[in-house]
Amino acid sequence: MANVVVVGAQWGDEGKGKIVDWLSERADVIARFQGGHNAGHTLVIDSKVYKLHALPSGVVRGGKLSVIGNGVVLDPWHLLKEIETVQAQGVDISPETLMIAENTPLILPIHGELDRAREEAASKGTKIGTTGRGIGPAYEDKVGRRAIRVADLADDATLEARVDRALQHHDPLRKGLGFEPVDRDALIAQLRAVAPEILKFAAPVWKVLNEKRKAGKRILFEGAQGALLDIDFGTYPFVTSSNVIAGQAATGVGIGPGSIDYVLGIVKAYTTRVGEGPFPTELLNADGKPDADGDRLGTRGHEFGTTTGRQRRCGWFDACLVRQTCATSGITGISLTKLDVLDGFETLKICVGYDLDGTRLDYLPTAADQQARCTPIYEEMPGWSESTEGARSWNDLPANAIKYVKRVEELIECPVALLSTSPERDDTILVTDPFAD
Repeated sequence: MANVVVVGAQWGDEGKGKIVDWLSERADVIARFQGGHNAGHTLVIDSKVYKLHALPSGVVRGGKLSVIGNGVVLDPWHLLKEIETVQAQGVDISPETLMIAENTPLILPIHGELDRAREEAASKGTKIGTTGRGIGPAYEDKVGRRAIRVADLADDATLEARVDRALQHHDPLRKGLGFEPVDRDALIAQLRAVAPEILKFAAPVWKVLNEKRKAGKRILFEGAQGALLDIDFGTYPFVTSSNVIAGQAATGVGIGPGSIDYVLGIVKAYTTRVGEGPFPTELLNADGKPDADGDRLGTRGHEFGTTTGRQRRCGWFDACLVRQTCATSGITGISLTKLDVLDGFETLKICVGYDLDGTRLDYLPTAADQQARCTPIYEEMPGWSESTEGARSWNDLPANAIKYVKRVEELIECPVALLSTSPERDDTILVTDPFAD
């Protein structure tokens, strides 16, 4: 049976939540493989809105197993609040429907404090634009081999040893920032208090998923953020602290790369970004504010972050960037979302290349100073006045909308597998079923 990875192919906020939910009906297991609760998914089901951050999108579907993999960094207190919230909305969450990998690193209160302190201290131009939730410092502790992991909560002696090792690093760092040392005993007490509620979900996820795969179960791998925020292949340093591209799906849950059969890239019909960093097609006035088209995209697309509430920066579709992420993630097909936001534009623009100091490029260069100097080269297409909202077949789409979709396919060198025309899960045109054997 086919196993599918879903990745965002831009800077995040592409509409992964709806698509994962739409695909989850065909899956047996939904596994989150990277990121933290800095990313948000909004699901709209029968006009009911669910906002998820740490939980996999599949939790709202009964009869599915949802998994938080070891590639995630987990704030246990936030998770429990999120569970409480969705349970109040009628969602059943139990150890039978949710598993957390035993080797998942935890986000501690000290990580959030450090994250916010660094961002506040950064000068203009050096701010990363983090959510301040401690994701970056938690990943630093993971690779620094001083993280506290889910399994450590089960043994007092191990937990104390892990906390002591972490504080050997954090206390001197906090002193340099003018912070008081960590209250060791209070932190341990907090972890002991939360341990029973987290440990009941703990499991050897790598073993469970490999057994599910051998039994022919369909696994849907869900990422957070977007590939352009990947720590290696994104617009560094304005990126997240983990690998976001599809290859992380295997290591982020403990399953071999040969188990992945299809990679679905989620692509918005225009481009948005939250936070700092380069954005070649951003639509701005001379004073640095959104121009009329940028403001229209943001208003019609309701472009505000699920996690932060920050207004997203908006721009025309950038085919060069999406073509890059299709290559680095090995994307098989894309799901094109929010096509309806483009309804009513007389003219649409697509970025087909960049001008860098007089040289034309068909990719975004790696060097930050070169990225900043890239100006977009546009191709214009006629828009459409008819509504595409709620379309569920090609016959429901205006001719110019179809031409736009076909041109996107040509430029990114990847076919459209799904086309989304509203936040409602059923307003989706299926071209190719990623789960088809």
